[in-house]
Parts: sequence; structure tokens; C-alpha cells
Amino acid sequence: MWFFKEKWVAKPSVFISSTYYDLKHIRSSLEQFVVSLGYDPILSEKGNIAYSSLVPLDESCYKQAQGCDIFVVVIGGRYGSEVSETRGQESQQSFFDTYDSVTKREFENAYDGDIPVYVLIEKSVFSEYETFKRNIGNESVKYAHVDSINIFKFINLVLTKNRNNPVFQFEKESEIESWLKEQWAGLFKDMLTDRGDLKRHSALSEKVTELGNINTTLKHYLEALIDNSSGENAKDIIVNEEKRLEEQRINDKLEGVSIFSGLLSYSVSVEDAKDVFSKAESIEDLLDKIEVLTESNLSAISVLEHWKRSPEIITDVTQVRSILGFEPLDFVEQLPD
Repeated sequence: MWFFKEKWVAKPSVFISSTYYDLKHIRSSLEQFVVSLGYDPILSEKGNIAYSSLVPLDESCYKQAQGCDIFVVVIGGRYGSEVSETRGQESQQSFFDTYDSVTKREFENAYDGDIPVYVLIEKSVFSEYETFKRNIGNESVKYAHVDSINIFKFINLVLTKNRNNPVFQFEKESEIESWLKEQWAGLFKDMLTDRGDLKRHSALSEKVTELGNINTTLKHYLEALIDNSSGENAKDIIVNEEKRLEEQRINDKLEGVSIFSGLLSYSVSVEDAKDVFSKAESIEDLLDKIEVLTESNLSAISVLEHWKRSPEIITDVTQVRSILGFEPLDFVEQLPD
């Protein structure tokens, strides 16, 4: 289970998509910039993509693009290689031939996966895109900065998206870094805001749950009063309902503790889990009881040493015991110095 594993720090992964030869200096600069922020850059030429022998190389790129945390695409003057699924023996394409490139498909996969997307377009290319829009269908126009009309169609695809399509026109590499810093700072701010909203929603959810329990209690009161108009059993009913409400409050608190809710994921009932934490006489005894309860799915021996080195887990155990009204547990056997 996840709460028995060693702690590790996850870094955001940034997929850098573009044609290679004409933009390799930009790709290299972006790689260094991403590393300087403490993130993990993903570039095909650096071996960061896990290629599968069962599918064409570009299919692995699409999968990686959809699994990254941030997607950056750079659009320059070259459109790039055709996707493997439509690529024939004749690889040479004319300026006006329409086809999907690997870079365009990477963008589509990241966008469809709802990955935050950032689009960088060379300023000279974007200027010619404006010329293209005024001359659609006119094949006599000569373009100086692009090798395929599909680049303009790619840009048009990006711009017509109704969200998640910020575009920045650049001339210098330093402009890219400044823009991405601002964009990612905004992304981080949004995440913090969402986290605050989540906490508020969680608190509201707890109140709604409690109100639901109170409503159930009132229902029982009314039913009892109707069935027992003499009121002889009213006191017992009130006491029993108060006990039930308190039991529900305790269960809600317990399920908010990671180690307790994690144990429930092994098809363990709430009452059985409470019984294990209540009756354990030491941490080792708790693990032995958990192993029996989960039918050896959680081995006491395999997690004992990890628990000894993981104070955050013992804190969770102590919290569960405190909610149940018991003292903290200690290790019987200490690690050697």
C-alpha cells in the first residue's frame, strides 16, 4: 500500500515538442531552463521517452506527451515528419500537401489529455501566418520562412481552441524564459487557489454529512414518538441516537486519517480496523494484527523497519489511537545504533 513506501519528491515533468534540426538550440536552452527550475525535461533526443518495441516510435512520444505535467510546443519554419500511421514509402512532401506531423500529433494528445499547454511561435513564422490568412487558396504566394502550408494550419488549429492555448511569439531565447516563468507562476497560483477551495469544500462536506446524520436522528425521534405516543421509551431512544451520532463522528474522523482509510481499502470493515488499533499493545503487535486482518496481504515483517524510519506514519497511528481514546504505541524492539 502507498503509505508503507519510502517518501520521495515528485518533480513536474515538462515535455518539449518541436522539430529538431532547425530548433535544436531552442530545445537545448529550454532543457537547461526547465532543469534550473528543478523540473524534469522530456526531450526525444535525450532518451527521456520510454519507447516500446511493439509500436512505432512516434506512438511512444504521443503517450509520453499525454502523461506529462506540462507541455511546451515550439513552432518554427519546419513542419516535420509525417505520423507513422499515414506515412508511405514516398516521404517527400510538397509545400501544399496536407498531412499530420509528429509535432502536431503530440500537441493534440497533450491537449486531449487536458495537460497545461504552452505554445511558442517564431515571430517571423507568425507574420507569414497573417499573410496566409489573407491569401487562402492562392498557391502563387511564396513564403520565405516556412517549408509547408501545414504550419499555418497547425497554428490555426492552436488559435481556434477555446481554452488551454496560450501563445507567445518570440525572437530571442531569453523572451521565452521570461514568458514561461510568468505563466508557470500563474499556474502555481491557480493550484494554490484550487487547494484552498478544496479545503473549504471539504469542511462544507463535513457539515453537510453531520446535518444528514442529525436529520436521520430527528426522523427516528418522530417515528418513535408516533409509535409510542405515551413517551415511555423516549429517553432510551434519545440516548441511543446520541450514541449513534457520536460513533458516526468518530468514524468520520478516523476515515480522514491516511493510515486508517488505507487499511479499509483492503476490504477491512471500520469496526474491525478500530478493534485492531484499540487492542494493539505495541507497534509490532499492531502490524501482526494488521497482517492477520488483511489475510497476509500486508506483511508485518516487510513494513516493520520502514515504519521505524517513518515518523509521519507513527504520527498517524497515534492520531487514530487518540481518536479512539487510547495512549500512543511504542516499538518493543528498537533499531540498532
